[in-house]
Amino acid sequence: MKGSILIVDDEPNILKTMTIGLRAAGYEVTAFEDAEQALKTVDRDILGEKPYDLAFIDLMMFPMNGIALMQELKRRQPDLTVAIITAHGTVETAVSAMKQGAYDYLQKPFELRELTQFAQRVMQSHHIQIASHADHEIITQNPTYLGVLRMAERIAPSQLTVLIEGETGTGKELVADFIHAHSDRAAKPLVKVNCAALSSELIESELFGHVKGSFTGALKDRQGRVETADGGTIFLDEVGEMPVAMQAKLLRFLQSREYQRVGENEMRHADVRIIAATNRNLEESIDRGVIREDLFYRLSGVRLLIPPLRLRKEDIIPLAERFLADAARGAGAEHLTSPILLADAVQSALLDYDWRGNVRELEHTMLRAAILAGPRGSIELVDLPDHIAQRGTADGQTSTDVYTSTGTESLKSLEDIERDHIARVIARTSSLEEAARVLKIDSATLWRKRKRYSL
Repeated sequence: MKGSILIVDDEPNILKTMTIGLRAAGYEVTAFEDAEQALKTVDRDILGEKPYDLAFIDLMMFPMNGIALMQELKRRQPDLTVAIITAHGTVETAVSAMKQGAYDYLQKPFELRELTQFAQRVMQSHHIQIASHADHEIITQNPTYLGVLRMAERIAPSQLTVLIEGETGTGKELVADFIHAHSDRAAKPLVKVNCAALSSELIESELFGHVKGSFTGALKDRQGRVETADGGTIFLDEVGEMPVAMQAKLLRFLQSREYQRVGENEMRHADVRIIAATNRNLEESIDRGVIREDLFYRLSGVRLLIPPLRLRKEDIIPLAERFLADAARGAGAEHLTSPILLADAVQSALLDYDWRGNVRELEHTMLRAAILAGPRGSIELVDLPDHIAQRGTADGQTSTDVYTSTGTESLKSLEDIERDHIARVIARTSSLEEAARVLKIDSATLWRKRKRYSL
């Protein structure tokens, strides 16, 4: 079986059609017309260690609606991936459900082929999330980021070079770890080099090694990171900081997989895969003459753009809770309470803050808050830095709200609508080429728009 799916819909015909179609596609399906009965069965199945992978829930049910049922199901099984089934007139409410934890929505009426393709995509994202959680690395429910991870998983077994782009603190190194772990090289070393931390004099020796006496301080032969990584992967972090002279030598290695130790004439060979990362716009760096254009294209076998945390609002609270749990389990944390809870006002402040330092800033903020909270068992506004805590006492509205608290419609700009639509298409297609075809634009235009909107 491809996986287990729970369906709850109070329309018998829809329920029957979905059950037949998904079972024919190879899924194990459990279906209910009544939400309360579904919850009782889920309680029994979880006790029997039979959790579900996906839940397809009708939005408009009575007396328990789809959002309330989703919250109850996720309380029982937090790793359950939920998709909402909605009619045309309730799409806005379905979008609201996505903000509260639903992965996506399927609009009625739908064809059987559309249903099975939708189920396949949602199941794929579910498995990526489970794998990420099991590795205790990447935590996300964001459709754009999940699309990046889907692409990363698809290209992991290949030998393509990968360029990971994103702001500082977004977790580019974690994506490199993810790619290596899902590649055929996973049993071999993953060697990491921070190009920004090495001087122009040392970076060549660090990468390719040196022989005794080749420069002052070279007291013995030393193998480089390339040799250490033979058969595995090298991760070049902040590759945009690499000196131009060294870029030519890296390019030569990328073309031939051959190199020389500093001070040695012997040509050596290493079978390594290159993954590079940068927080710079390398195309602008080419224009300024600080990055070689030929190196840029050699590194760009596949380009993955990690969205900043401010565009991943649904990930902020799960990440914060994870960092608090880590803090409570850490060394010297005997005085901390586990689990440490987030007060409602704190959650509002975290969601309203821009997180220019991204996930790294959130992690440091939660560690600080856990220490200040001590044995209290909950994080309060007083435990947050002032510039974050003040957001929790503001109006509480975020830039992504569709409606204000008074119910008056807050119209989005055309740019916001375009960004949201492009993000949704990217998340629901298997490649950027397919996304460009759906959007009816060329790939270059799509890339420029992704850069513009940080998608």
